[in-house]
Amino acid sequence: MSILVVGSVALDTVKTPFGKRKEILGGSATYFSVSASFFSPVNLVAVVGNDFPAKHINFFKRKGIDLKGLSVKKGKTFRWEGEYGWDFGDPKTIATHLNVLSEFNPYIPQEYRNSKYVFLANIDPKLQIKVLNRMANPRLVASDTMNYWIRERRRDLIKLLKKVNIFLLNESEAKQLTGEASLPRAAKAILKIGPRTVIIKKGEHGSLLFSGNSVFSTPAYLLESIFDPTGAGDTFAGGLMGYLATQKTVNKEVLRKAVVYGSVMATFAVEDFSLNRLASIGKADIAKRIKKFKALTRF
Repeated sequence: MSILVVGSVALDTVKTPFGKRKEILGGSATYFSVSASFFSPVNLVAVVGNDFPAKHINFFKRKGIDLKGLSVKKGKTFRWEGEYGWDFGDPKTIATHLNVLSEFNPYIPQEYRNSKYVFLANIDPKLQIKVLNRMANPRLVASDTMNYWIRERRRDLIKLLKKVNIFLLNESEAKQLTGEASLPRAAKAILKIGPRTVIIKKGEHGSLLFSGNSVFSTPAYLLESIFDPTGAGDTFAGGLMGYLATQKTVNKEVLRKAVVYGSVMATFAVEDFSLNRLASIGKADIAKRIKKFKALTRF
């Protein structure tokens, strides 16, 4: 079943201890779309400038991603530049140029409005709510956020959380949003606002799934090489939602498997800059890594 994603498509300049790449394909909706496309059809809603390279458009098409909702506006594409240290934690932002993204008014084609699976990637919660209000009757809605929106759009973010089923955020964002130092207490506080499920991403330390009274802790897959962690969280979300869209129902067991698939997809994203590694894998590679992940966590 198809998934609607609304978010950003960007040109990133990234520096890590292993090198620097200029104006490579990035953006929250980009990583999500490519990751989810291994499991389900994806409809992409985003905006780019008329300087956006045609080779990236062709890449989306080769992945079977529907681009009717990708608006091309006169001006420059959103650009982000960041630098990572050896710990690969939160990157140092060197520059952010919103460009056409600053006036982003998501265009939702009529055929997208009946989408049963919706992912609201990291954009202004006002826009996330606007998109959700245009949807007919989605079966499952998930959303992501960042510390800036928690600080600057807290009221709108709280409104959004009352409308979504799954909320994803990282460890520091969970603590910032709730004022709780304990992640279980932070998750409980968020669940009380509205979402049925909260997933807290912990980077190299895995993730935590909270749903009702159920808690599921997933370790990170052991990788020998990490080149660029940009987009890992969005890739995780793509694998998660992509798997869920293939299932007839969403219960505790299905959610746990979805988190594992999301974790595995994220491991591919960090093995090279931009989406280079994701562009080179197939479903057999995913199945092989799922098998290894199970072996690593079995006792």
